[in-house]
Amino acid sequence: MDEMRPSSGAAAHLGLASIFPPGLQAIYGECRRLYPDQANPLQVTAIVKYWLGGPDPLDYISMYRNLGCPGQDVPEHWHYVSLGLSDLYGDNRVHEFTGQEGPSGFGFELTFRLKREAGETAPPTWPAELMQGLARYVFQSENTFCSGDHISWHSPLDNSESRIQHMLLTEDPQMQPMQTPFGHISFLQIVGVCTEELQAAQQWNGQGILDLLRGVHIAGGPWLITDMRRGETIFDIDPHLQERVDKGIETDGSNLSGVSAKCAWDDLSRPPEDEDDSRSICIGSQPRRLSDKDTEQIREALRKGLEINSKSVLPPISSQKHSHDRPQSRKDSLESESSAAIVPHELVRTRQLESVHLKFNQESGTLLPLCLRGRLLHGRHFTYKSINGDTAITFVSTGVEGAFATEEHPYAAHGPWLQVIDMASSASAESVSSLQCTVLPVSHPDASPAALSRSWTPPGGG
Repeated sequence: MDEMRPSSGAAAHLGLASIFPPGLQAIYGECRRLYPDQANPLQVTAIVKYWLGGPDPLDYISMYRNLGCPGQDVPEHWHYVSLGLSDLYGDNRVHEFTGQEGPSGFGFELTFRLKREAGETAPPTWPAELMQGLARYVFQSENTFCSGDHISWHSPLDNSESRIQHMLLTEDPQMQPMQTPFGHISFLQIVGVCTEELQAAQQWNGQGILDLLRGVHIAGGPWLITDMRRGETIFDIDPHLQERVDKGIETDGSNLSGVSAKCAWDDLSRPPEDEDDSRSICIGSQPRRLSDKDTEQIREALRKGLEINSKSVLPPISSQKHSHDRPQSRKDSLESESSAAIVPHELVRTRQLESVHLKFNQESGTLLPLCLRGRLLHGRHFTYKSINGDTAITFVSTGVEGAFATEEHPYAAHGPWLQVIDMASSASAESVSSLQCTVLPVSHPDASPAALSRSWTPPGGG
């Protein structure tokens, strides 16, 4: 990333509002509400702005000193606020302006609360680099975040020896959702967590783990303040919390319905030389590409399947162009690069397969027990969406309506989207033997995890 430097935010607070873009003014106004005595906060600024060709999407990260709340046992800390994921300018230089009724830009900004160390007189700037890294992921993938999401980072957030190596996301406890001239914005707070806490969030749900963290003062407390010096997990601090997680998994299952991952599948029913094989999913091969129309159909159906939360349903391929409650200019976490209109296409056909070979990188493979115990045993579905293309693997239980995999044909594919029916409850031993699964070791070139592995959880955990 470009060199970043602390700079004064004074100009934005000196009554010269007319020369500053309205989106920027709106966020500054919310910050002034919280910090009326810090009209001149330190800011970290990318030298070359993203809209001028720079690599860092966030124009600024403002840093405030928060005195905490002694009455709630909230310690003093540094509060970081991003500016750039939402539309600051309204002139399409970064974000497409779609009207005031929808989200501004991606519809959110990131915040982070870092415990202030004794004697510390200025905020560390490493959280700004972390926030820029997350913003780059959002801009490059056009995947948005929401409260309860987890982010697998696999490295201490401050590049130290800390156990805080992953993140959860939640609503900022002080900054309120707001309406700007370019749409609405919410503020999502980054919460640093240990590996064991991330795994618990995956196996149960992110909101449940966030609630547990709020109840443990040294692990976050009510405002979920990250302490990079924390050396114990919440389960080390209070072993009874593991029982609550286990009971939650048993009772509720997991509301994690899918993850972005490194995955692939092979149709072992066909010889590799079959020119009609539509497997755009084979690691190490040069597959035939589906048309834009084909892949857009599959993405739309897959998106709708994971969004539905009132009951476990995977709908058939739809010819609707866009969901009414989503802006056309943004993709959710299931869509990929092209944006062609959805038109029914005869070449995208459902194929019943006799045998398949599934491939996962190591981190994805560790989620297979979650898929079985936390999702399928509760009558739900779980999807691995490839970070490298349109490939998707959905495991479905027999109670999921609209699935094209059935008990009679437990493996079925629609283009690069594979569905596998819950073998434990429905299939014969012969069918089970036709499923091969490989978890690639870390040393394998296709197994290395991405720097950021994003999860998605639809509201209600359908």
